[in-house]
Amino acid sequence: MLRSAVSQLLAPEEDIEIVGEANNGEQALRMSGKNADIAVLDIEMPLLSGLEAAEKLRDEGSECRVAIVTTFARSGYLQRAVKAGVMGYLLKDTPVSELAEALRKIHAGRRVFSPHLTFSMMEEINPLTKRESEILLHLKKGDSVKEISKALYIYPATIRNYISEIIQKLEARNRMDAVSIAENKGWLPE
Repeated sequence: MLRSAVSQLLAPEEDIEIVGEANNGEQALRMSGKNADIAVLDIEMPLLSGLEAAEKLRDEGSECRVAIVTTFARSGYLQRAVKAGVMGYLLKDTPVSELAEALRKIHAGRRVFSPHLTFSMMEEINPLTKRESEILLHLKKGDSVKEISKALYIYPATIRNYISEIIQKLEARNRMDAVSIAENKGWLPE
C-alpha cells in the first residue's frame, strides 16, 4: 500500500519516472539491475531485505543507486547501509517533496541521510564483534550453548564467555535481553 502511495505521489514530478514496482526484495534486485537509475527500497521486504538487495547490487557492480526509505531509525541499519554503498537513507515520514528532492540529489551523485539518523549513528556504534553477533543470532533462534558450540565449532566454555561479554557490552539483564537490545538497535545481521 505504501509502495503504491509513494509511486502515485512521485508520479506528478516531471523529472522522475517510476519504471516499476516490486513486491519483494528479489524482484526489486532484478528490476534495479536492468532499467533503474535509483532503487527505492525498504529495510523489511519479503524474500530479500532492502539492505541485502543493496549489498548484492554493490557486489554485482551495479550502477543503480539505492535509497532506503523506512520506519527503522536504527543506527545499526544505517551503518550497514553506508557499508553497502546506499546513497540515501530516509524515514517514511519524510514529506514527498523532500523525498523527490532527495532522489534528485542521489541521482546527481550526492548522499542524503535523515538528520535524525546521522545524529543517532554518532551516538551509538555497534560494540559487538562479528562472532558475538553470530552467537546472538543463535540465541535468538533459541539455540543452547551446546547447539551453538556444535554449529560454530567452538568449545562450550568459550561460547559462555562470549555470552557474558555480550551481556556486559550491551548492559543487558540476560541473554534474551541482549538479543532484544541488539535487535532494537539494528545490530543483528539478517
